[in-house]
Amino acid sequence: MKTPAERIGAALAKAVKHTAAQMTTAKADEKQGAAQGGQQEPAMYRTNLRDVPTVQGLSRDDGWVDMQVQFLIDKKTAGSDHVVGWTVLKPGARHENHRHRNCDEFFIVIKGHGTIYTATGESPSGEGDVVYSPRGCWHGFNNTSGEDVVLVWGWMGAGSIEASGYEIHPDHKHGR
Repeated sequence: MKTPAERIGAALAKAVKHTAAQMTTAKADEKQGAAQGGQQEPAMYRTNLRDVPTVQGLSRDDGWVDMQVQFLIDKKTAGSDHVVGWTVLKPGARHENHRHRNCDEFFIVIKGHGTIYTATGESPSGEGDVVYSPRGCWHGFNNTSGEDVVLVWGWMGAGSIEASGYEIHPDHKHGR
């Protein structure tokens, strides 16, 4: 049985390998296009937290309770098949128990502490925790503290919420 760190490493390696394979194919296509008088190499995408607006329209009914969410890298902004995000949960904010049918997710608790929702209940979580949820795994986060919680997270294999196969747990559809 693999440790959580080994599962995270394996998932990240898989995502990197997939992306590298896509880039290799794209480079070969670009070289062929350039030889035929055409395309340029792909460009790096760069942004800054201060320049990325918070996502609007995330509904409490869909499990997004008082969260400040930013999609730093996604299909729309960077043409990516992955999402990297930044979330601030004020005291009492939470992301209800949910899953993604089409992608893996990880998050890192950068600041603060709270509770992780799992398929079997709740578990304490704090600064420095790295959590990996493979596709279909129920998960969420509740800021039970009196301070902000900051999470960096990513979806591996989906470039948007629609593509992720997001689904709120049936027990949370009507709030707590």
